[in-house]
Amino acid sequence: MIKPRNTGLARVWKASIYSVQGLQAAWKHESAFRQELMIGLFLLPVSFWIANSWVEVAVLMGVCFLVLIVELLNSAVEAVVDRIGHEHHDLAGQAKDMGSAAVMLSLIMAVGTWILIGAHNLLG
Repeated sequence: MIKPRNTGLARVWKASIYSVQGLQAAWKHESAFRQELMIGLFLLPVSFWIANSWVEVAVLMGVCFLVLIVELLNSAVEAVVDRIGHEHHDLAGQAKDMGSAAVMLSLIMAVGTWILIGAHNLLG
């Protein structure tokens, strides 16, 4: 069966709908995504208070978005692996572990960025 191809604005519209559906699925099924989103929403106004420039605001908000992006990708990997099967397989375990490691590294980067910018601007 040939997949229908949308072009132009129809493609952008359909892609936007799929993206919203992905965000809704993450909110509904992924508690880590909900927690990280709520923390990000709390930190959004805090970034304006901590930052000394618009660049710093962008960096502080950017690392929060990065965590959410990596969490979405990790959730997608986990969903595909689970769809294939629930029996133990070394490669499936490695894929899930690597996705989890990516989330952990993005969280370390976000926390480190907030600490560095916050300490520099509030204590410096």
